[in-house]
Amino acid sequence: MTVQPEPGAAGTPAAIAPDNLAVAGVPVAAEAAARDEVPAEQSGRMSHAEVIQALIVMAAMIPPRELGRYSGVFGAMFGAATIAGPLIGGVLVDTSWLGWRWCFFIGIPFSLAAIALLQKTLHLPVVRRPVKVDWLGALLIMAGVCTLLIWSSLAGQHFAWGSWQTAAFVCGGVLLLALAVWTESRAEEPIIPLGIFRNRTVTLTVVASTLVGVALFGGTVFLSQYFQVALGKSPTVAGLMSLPMIFGLLVSSTVAGQLITRFGRWKAYLVVGSLVMTGAFLLLSTIDAKTSVVLLAAYMVVLGIGVGMLMQNLVLAAQNGVPAAELGAATSTLTFFRSMGGAIGVSALGAVLTNRVTSLFVDHFGAAATGGGSAKVPDLEMRV
Repeated sequence: MTVQPEPGAAGTPAAIAPDNLAVAGVPVAAEAAARDEVPAEQSGRMSHAEVIQALIVMAAMIPPRELGRYSGVFGAMFGAATIAGPLIGGVLVDTSWLGWRWCFFIGIPFSLAAIALLQKTLHLPVVRRPVKVDWLGALLIMAGVCTLLIWSSLAGQHFAWGSWQTAAFVCGGVLLLALAVWTESRAEEPIIPLGIFRNRTVTLTVVASTLVGVALFGGTVFLSQYFQVALGKSPTVAGLMSLPMIFGLLVSSTVAGQLITRFGRWKAYLVVGSLVMTGAFLLLSTIDAKTSVVLLAAYMVVLGIGVGMLMQNLVLAAQNGVPAAELGAATSTLTFFRSMGGAIGVSALGAVLTNRVTSLFVDHFGAAATGGGSAKVPDLEMRV
């Protein structure tokens, strides 16, 4: 059932290492690098293709009753890597003799070590058969999602939410995705088999994973900005301040996985995790520049607990709800929607933040403070 990936295939560490070399070797996003933004966020995060392959391999090797224990540990590691990215990147950016390029170089030795470890220890049965890649479906899905991502990034900054540009982007994205659905329903081997959505568990976990993506990536990005902009912390200190969230995620994901393995029930942990995560965001909505660090840390622990109970257990629920032949499709679909939710959520919330900051500057300093009334966030040396 499982096909062992060849070294250097897309999504394997062998493919990630040259990507890191290429990105670090050119002045990509130089303006963002100068402001310690993008590279600090990238360091410490895993490729989603690697994550999908690891989840599929685990589901193929481990009995369903024991899968919760290992999924909990894996989810804790994934969440910790995602949240610890700003910490590692901040240290690298703040270190004068390293710089932002090392946010990419640092992944190369880990990739090489992973290649050696996998080649030596992972021995799976290889099943080779003729396959037909659904290139048209993949192209339409990519084009539709990218169109909506571009719209969510530009709306509110370069044009109004209720403008003709918004209508063009949204209609174009929806049309492309509708064509993708039509193509997938007729493809011999679709990228996203529509049949898996007939399973109610898979459908609900996909929706929940999309929301968890918004929570995980949105919380990480905007909390890092809050630490640096509102509290005036350096990138390294901002990364250290995310440790409470890492701690909550590690504990809750691991403990929930162990309990699911012991008692064989997962629904209660998903419901409780959803409630805890919602409550954490309600608590975080009350913070400002004067919020106590201790209180902020407590809120972040609560958020980490909620995300830890949800993130990997949603994958576990979906994998247990489909036949073995559909493990790969269900896992990759779930991870895709989680990533898409995170990307769209960060873009949309970033546009809302930009609009809010711009309007506040206009209210307090007049239109001149925003460069003659433009929609860009003014570059003023001040702390909120």
